Amino acid sequence: MAREMKAIVKAKPSEGLEIQPVPFPTIGPRDVLVSVKAMSICGSDLHIYNWDEWASHRMHLPTVVGHEFSGEVVEVGDEVESVRIGDFVSGESHISCGMCVPCRTGNSHVCINTSILGIDRNGCFAEYLSLPERNVWKNDPTLSPILACVQEPLGNAVHSVLIDEIAGKTVLVLGCGPMGCFAIGVSRVCGASFIIGVDVNEYRLNLAKKMKADVLINDTSSNLVKEVMDLTQGVGVDVVLEMSGTPSAIKKGFKALRPGGRISLLGLSLGEVGLDLTNDIIFKGAKVYGITGRKLYQTWYQVSRFLINGLLDITPLITHSYKFDEFEKGIGLMKSGNCLKVVLTHDNIPEQGKVNHVH
Repeated sequence: MAREMKAIVKAKPSEGLEIQPVPFPTIGPRDVLVSVKAMSICGSDLHIYNWDEWASHRMHLPTVVGHEFSGEVVEVGDEVESVRIGDFVSGESHISCGMCVPCRTGNSHVCINTSILGIDRNGCFAEYLSLPERNVWKNDPTLSPILACVQEPLGNAVHSVLIDEIAGKTVLVLGCGPMGCFAIGVSRVCGASFIIGVDVNEYRLNLAKKMKADVLINDTSSNLVKEVMDLTQGVGVDVVLEMSGTPSAIKKGFKALRPGGRISLLGLSLGEVGLDLTNDIIFKGAKVYGITGRKLYQTWYQVSRFLINGLLDITPLITHSYKFDEFEKGIGLMKSGNCLKVVLTHDNIPEQGKVNHVH
């Protein structure tokens, strides 16, 4: 009888996920097998659970979902050289081809032939995961498995913030979900002079305050652009970090940006966004960056160093953790918006490797 393991699977083209037995992963000569310890739920996992338009056009079923993880290497292929059994690892979920024009010009994060864990191939919401050696990230052994499993999403925020200058800049962060709160923390430790956090959810605004935003604005009851202009002596902010994907917020972000400023766009909009290109981009001389994933592997080095030396404390943003079998509780919390990062764990995490969580 073929060996099986337990996994969270998108099996049907409808709302929901389910725990199923699936075939045990195999590895090739340049792959590693990881015993997964901790997994964090991403916004894309929620899209897949809800089976929205994006998910229905992107996924091939059935697929084991999930792409943010940490674990221990338990087997390596015959040609693997840089990873050993027993290594504590996480992994980059974007598996690039290495041969297309972007890959060969230092831009493998936008590889034309990217295969993504939990979408194009089986992901990490399982007991074990097979991953190419080149996508394995060896963690510092002092890092907790729970912090280690959120390095990839933290990398999105790091890439958004550090793609251009941030020290001494005034910053507007639109959307204080996980990416926005991560970005506030990164902006602060990298020398931003003044940070404004914007959301419509008070729970998340309170977490943005913990990450040391200077001013918090609830956009349900404000004239956001006017408030930003008042706070910046009528100039506008140097940097906009757009993390919400909300069309109205994106338009406000361009209005609040000063001439010569830059905007990083990470939030994914499900609808069209009408922009005044003439006045808000061209005549402003604005720099606009589309952010997808992480700069491979520069961002991973930055993220790990922020965490290992204690420069960036993101523990307040890991608000909930549940056992693997309780994943529906985590999904429910994400639907409510009253959480930041939600982590799932197997029973193989030692107590000293855990961090405190709010339930």
